[in-house]
Amino acid sequence: MNLLEKIRSKKARVGVIGLGYVGLPLAVEFAKAGLDVTGFDVDRSKTDAINAGKSYIPDVEQRELESCVKAGRLRATTDLTKLAEMDAIDICVPTPLRKTKDPDMSYVVMAVDAVAAVPHRDKLVILESTTYPGTTDEVVQPKLEAGGLKVDTDFFLAFSPERVDPGNPQFKTANIPKIVGGNGPKSTEMAVALYNHIVSQVVPVSSTRVAEMVKLLENTFRAVNIGLVNEIALMSHNLGIDVWEVIDAAKTKPFGFMAFYPGPGLGGHCIPVDPFYLSWKARQTGFECRFIELAGHVNASMPAYVVERVSDALNTMKKPLNGSRIHLMGVAYKKDVGDMRESPALDVLELLIKRGAIVSYSDPWVPTLQHGSHTFQAVGEEAALKGKPDCVVICTDHSAFNYDQLVRQAALIVDSRNALKARKEPSIFRL
Repeated sequence: MNLLEKIRSKKARVGVIGLGYVGLPLAVEFAKAGLDVTGFDVDRSKTDAINAGKSYIPDVEQRELESCVKAGRLRATTDLTKLAEMDAIDICVPTPLRKTKDPDMSYVVMAVDAVAAVPHRDKLVILESTTYPGTTDEVVQPKLEAGGLKVDTDFFLAFSPERVDPGNPQFKTANIPKIVGGNGPKSTEMAVALYNHIVSQVVPVSSTRVAEMVKLLENTFRAVNIGLVNEIALMSHNLGIDVWEVIDAAKTKPFGFMAFYPGPGLGGHCIPVDPFYLSWKARQTGFECRFIELAGHVNASMPAYVVERVSDALNTMKKPLNGSRIHLMGVAYKKDVGDMRESPALDVLELLIKRGAIVSYSDPWVPTLQHGSHTFQAVGEEAALKGKPDCVVICTDHSAFNYDQLVRQAALIVDSRNALKARKEPSIFRL
């Protein structure tokens, strides 16, 4: 039985490298579809949790994970030599930025090296990690061909960008269309056949570079438009205009406008990171992404602007920022998740501390926060308000927060997320 027949008949053994927000949901979907799945991760606590049937990702339901493990269709290991037993390998490792804003490909390189170290003839290898156009054929392919095997003949290689939105109750892995681009027609066919088992729609494209660029376009689109609306927010404040009212009115137009909203900055792994991958790659060809980089500068300036609004708000109460007790409502990068990756609340927190504020926070999803040399424990919302902070800053609008209580008890509120839409109290300062 050849590899394509194995995949179509669900006889293929699937390995998923990296068991985080992307990899674990993917592994569970493959197992639910009836394939034999092994998850690989260097973090033993993750592999032990999976083998015990315990989910540590909110988007993966405990009962589904436990069911897959008990049925013998899902297991996890730190032993990368077991990749030799896999027929298809999906790489879902992090791709962060260095301090210089250059791509850090070390996790991808380590994963690919582990695949290259085992016999990989007749295997399908798919990279899902967000990266710059050219990674699959410039970094992954040469490593897998180093032993003499040829792509699309002896083994198969594709790129399929992840489209995970943590905490989204409507769109999950199964109902989000999957982009697939292979290093050759056979590779594309293999990858399409594999994903057809778990997603409602697979969209093949002509190459891995196109698939890589699709992901960067999607997230750069959001980053640029958020940068635009953040700049409009800054401008509106100077003009004495309520930017939220402007956006609400503009979005009544049924065509030619899509509402984006200002905030304290960009968070999550993708949107703050992907435009830098694109501009870095463009610079290698002598092209300058001025528009994209300008949006990045605007978005990066927002935490400082939030702190300035806090300082201005305190000034109306004849209080200095230095020595004031500031309470942050929400520190995760988005509502109703505990994901702290690139959270702008961390920048707000750091700037407040540097300016002498005494900072605390509430977040039902983040019980403990380690930032630099500071360790913080979450304070319950009621307890925080009983302490009568000088100012409350809404950084994340979790649905668990009681905003009516907040308005009743907080003397001063800086709302960076427009969580208090219907409130017009003079004690509320919005972006």
